Amino acid sequence: MGASATASVGVLGVPLLAQRYLEHVRVEKRLAQRTVELYALDLQKLAHYAAQARVELDQVQSTHIRRWVAHMHGGGRSGRGIALILSGWRGFYTWLGREGRVSSNPVQDVRAPKAGKPLPKALSVDDAVQLAAFTSAGNDPWLEVRDAAMVELLYGGGLRVAELTGLDAVASATARGWVDLQGGEAHVLGKGAKRRTVPVGAKAVQALQHWLALRDPAGALGAQTALFVGRNGTRLGAQSIWQRLKRRSLQAGLATPVHPHMLRHSFASHLLQSSGDLRAVQELLGHASISTTQVYTRLDFQHLAKAYDAAHPRARLKPTGPK
Repeated sequence: MGASATASVGVLGVPLLAQRYLEHVRVEKRLAQRTVELYALDLQKLAHYAAQARVELDQVQSTHIRRWVAHMHGGGRSGRGIALILSGWRGFYTWLGREGRVSSNPVQDVRAPKAGKPLPKALSVDDAVQLAAFTSAGNDPWLEVRDAAMVELLYGGGLRVAELTGLDAVASATARGWVDLQGGEAHVLGKGAKRRTVPVGAKAVQALQHWLALRDPAGALGAQTALFVGRNGTRLGAQSIWQRLKRRSLQAGLATPVHPHMLRHSFASHLLQSSGDLRAVQELLGHASISTTQVYTRLDFQHLAKAYDAAHPRARLKPTGPK
């Protein structure tokens, strides 16, 4: 065995060997105090595992590290959290190597488990309808009508924000996208320059007709073809749509600020809940692979599970008192 690295504990609750490393990063690398404290917590965890395995810190092997990673992951720690801990351990063993205490870094080739992709956030049906139907007499009527039309297209057609900003008021050979109000269709240019057609519902058609009647009453826009424009007469950008949608959702009384992609997620989730047709949702969203769309089956199941927990008489265990 090496020197008693795990038995001698320094003032920060870590072995003296680790204490020297913390002093190194504090003084020589001049890391912030909070960063040093986080390193100390990581090294406390390392020392705890080493003590349980009855191995000194300078004799830890990759097999130990992999076992401890599996233990942390099994205990519910996220892949990102484990990656941060491994980064701290890796720096410690790099320093030990420079000090001549270890011949190789046992953390060098160990990676954290991949973090699972979070489920997309979608609104409830009630919240989505509340946002789409919201009106405020105190807002600028021109902006109010424009924003209402944008919400109806984002939620009613599942458009990406870039597809929305690319729409023109009329069809042309050079248009990236346009809306055929008579046919009830939106023609958009999606990812990978792929064109697709999505249906536009009656509410969206009505909102767009109202917007087009107000869009340029004085004919001041000239050659500007964009469907959605700002007060300065230029095509509305994605950032402006994000800001307007956030403002509208808060005014409508929703609990969380809404962004354009949340309405796309809501479109897909609500359509799948109603139809169960994954292939149709894939085509409407413009996904190249069905696996991309399948995330909404998880979202749909999450919705159903919540409904089951809330409504089914056998979903929850009832507390039992003393007999």
